[in-house]
Amino acid sequence: MEERAVPMNGSDNSQKNILTRSDGATIAYDRITGNGPGVVFLHGLKSDRGGTKAAHLLKYCAATGRPFVAFDMYGHGDSSGDFIDGSISRWTDDALAVIDNLTDGPQVLIGSSMGGWIMMKAALARPDRINGLIGIAAAPDFTETLIWDTISKEQQDTVMATGRLTMPSEYQEEPYDIGLGLIEDGRSNLLLHKPILFTGPVRLLQGLVDEDVPWHVSVTTADCLTSQDVTVTLIKDGKHNLSRPSDLDILTETLESVLTKAINQ
Repeated sequence: MEERAVPMNGSDNSQKNILTRSDGATIAYDRITGNGPGVVFLHGLKSDRGGTKAAHLLKYCAATGRPFVAFDMYGHGDSSGDFIDGSISRWTDDALAVIDNLTDGPQVLIGSSMGGWIMMKAALARPDRINGLIGIAAAPDFTETLIWDTISKEQQDTVMATGRLTMPSEYQEEPYDIGLGLIEDGRSNLLLHKPILFTGPVRLLQGLVDEDVPWHVSVTTADCLTSQDVTVTLIKDGKHNLSRPSDLDILTETLESVLTKAINQ
């Protein structure tokens, strides 16, 4: 069965669609058409395409005539599946399905938190399509370094025995469950122990008061990337979501500079 994009409803230049994967799973996405290199937004863990950053980027791309896609990964938002069954491999496959079926030509990927890990995996898988990367508190390897390595031995034993770990969330009332499958799959997708082979421009935006992803993760990521055009921007009073108007201004300026480079590549 081929992957199919089916319009749900839309207006002149916007579409709210469903992409059906070959296994029957569905990916909900928003897309606008335009000219030149496109922009693809990848959300964070337990987030979705309806957040502040995605809305800001859609508005910017609409105003500048730029193609844009934001989508919900498996088990998130309006897409099918249960979150507990998600994994880095599955979410990377979602991103590749979106890139392959919903975009044309060169793309700039913008990944928030977990989405920053997914965008790097996608860039490695599609080097001929991805011309630039922007990470917003990018969190490659978070399942190992920010979850497994930080929980107690008792919690690790619980995960091994029950297959899941319940974790509180600052962004929603209910805690969420991290599955053992996510931890184990994460180990097969780790990036920060070897060079990340990408040659295009990379911009990593990071808040210094981020309580979820420490700033040194961005510095380590920058060191692993083989590109010589990598910049880490530390925002002194920035928190994890980097969604304040001032943060969004920085994101816009960063995207404009990366798109300029993408056009000239």
